[in-house]
Amino acid sequence: MNTTIKTIRVMLLLNNKQKTKLFQYADTARFAYNWALERERENYKNGGKFISDGDLRKEFTQLKRTEKYAWLNDILNNVTKRAIKDACNAYKRFFRGLAKFPKFKSKKRSTPSFYQDNVKVQFTDTHMKVEGFSVSKKKNKQKLNWIRLSEHNYIPTNCKYYNPRIKFDGINWWITVGIEYEDITKIPSNEGIGIDLGIKDLAICSDGNKYQNINKTQKVKKMEKRKRRLQRSISRRYEKNKKGESYCKTSNIIKREKELLKINHRLTNIRQNYLHQITSEIIKREPSFICIEDLNVSGMMKNRHLSKAIQQQKFYEFRRQIKYKSAWNNILVIIADRFFPSSKLCSCCGTIKKDLKLSDRIYKCECGNMIDRDYQAALNLKIYGENVLKQSVA
Repeated sequence: MNTTIKTIRVMLLLNNKQKTKLFQYADTARFAYNWALERERENYKNGGKFISDGDLRKEFTQLKRTEKYAWLNDILNNVTKRAIKDACNAYKRFFRGLAKFPKFKSKKRSTPSFYQDNVKVQFTDTHMKVEGFSVSKKKNKQKLNWIRLSEHNYIPTNCKYYNPRIKFDGINWWITVGIEYEDITKIPSNEGIGIDLGIKDLAICSDGNKYQNINKTQKVKKMEKRKRRLQRSISRRYEKNKKGESYCKTSNIIKREKELLKINHRLTNIRQNYLHQITSEIIKREPSFICIEDLNVSGMMKNRHLSKAIQQQKFYEFRRQIKYKSAWNNILVIIADRFFPSSKLCSCCGTIKKDLKLSDRIYKCECGNMIDRDYQAALNLKIYGENVLKQSVA
C-alpha cells in the first residue's frame, strides 16, 4: 500500500535550562553549516572539485580534537553532521540551477534551528526526549532531556519519524516531524469546483460558497491599529535616543520590539489558521476536481494602492494548501491559464467583455445575463476545468 509523509508541528514548553541548551545546539549547527560552506568556497577558488559531506565530516572530527574547538564535543554528533550535509546540499542545488548561491547564516538574522536524530528521538503522549542535554544517567538528572509538549496525544508514539527539526520562531520553540500515513484510495465523484480569489472576498466558489476577507474583521483591524501605534512609538524612541549618527537601543525599545513581534506573530497565525479552515472545508466536500486561476501576484503587487491588501490575502499560501491537501485526498487540481479571461467571459453566451473595469462589480451582458463578476469568474473556472477533463479523456 502506498504511503504519504505528513508533517506535524508542535510547540515546546521549556524551562530555562532547556532553552539554554536548545540555543547552544542551534548555534553549533549554524557554526558547522558556515564552516562547511566556507570549506566548499575555498576549495572551489583553488580549482578543486566538490568535497563530499563524508569527507567534510571527517575533517570536522579532526577539528573537534583541537583545543580551540573542544567545546564542539559537548553537542551531539548528529546535530553537526546534518548541518554539514545541509550545507553540501545547498551548494549542490546552486550548481544544478535549482537555487541561489547559499549564504552564511548570521547570528542575528538567521532562524535558530537544528536536526534531531530520527532514531534517538522519543515521544510520549505529553513529552519528547532530546538526547545529550544531560550526560548523567541518574533519574533526577535525566528529567532535563524530557521536554513537555503543548498538545497532548498529537504525535503518534509507536511509528517511524522522518526529519525531526527543532526551530525557534522568535518567541517559542517548535518541533516539526514527518509521520508516515497510508494513502486514501477513495476517488471523489462529486461535482468539480471553480475558485476565484479576490480582495473584497478571499475566495468565491462556483457552488455558491463565499469566504470573507479576514483582514476586514474588527479583530484584525484592532490589531493592525495597535501594531501601527507601536511602530511609531519605537521609531520616536530611536530618534529620541540617537547619539550622533548611531542609534541607541534602550531596554524600553527592546520591550516594545518584543511586544511588536508578538503582534506580528498573532496576525500571521490568525491569517494562517483562517486559510487552513477554508481549504479543509473545501476539501471535505470531496469535489472531483478544483480549478483555480494562475495569478500574477508579483505583477499585482506593483499597484501601490492594492499591494498591501494583496500581500495580506496570502494567495500563494492558499494555492499551496489546496494543492497538498488535494493530493492527500485524490482530488485533481487544475491551474487555469494565466491569460484566461475568467471575469470578462460571459458564462451564458461566451462573449468576452473587453471594456470591463475593476470597479464594475456586476457583470451585464447583451444576452441578458446579469451576475456578480466574482461568482461568474468561479463558474467560468469550473467550465474550464470540465473542458480540460474532457480533453484528457478524449
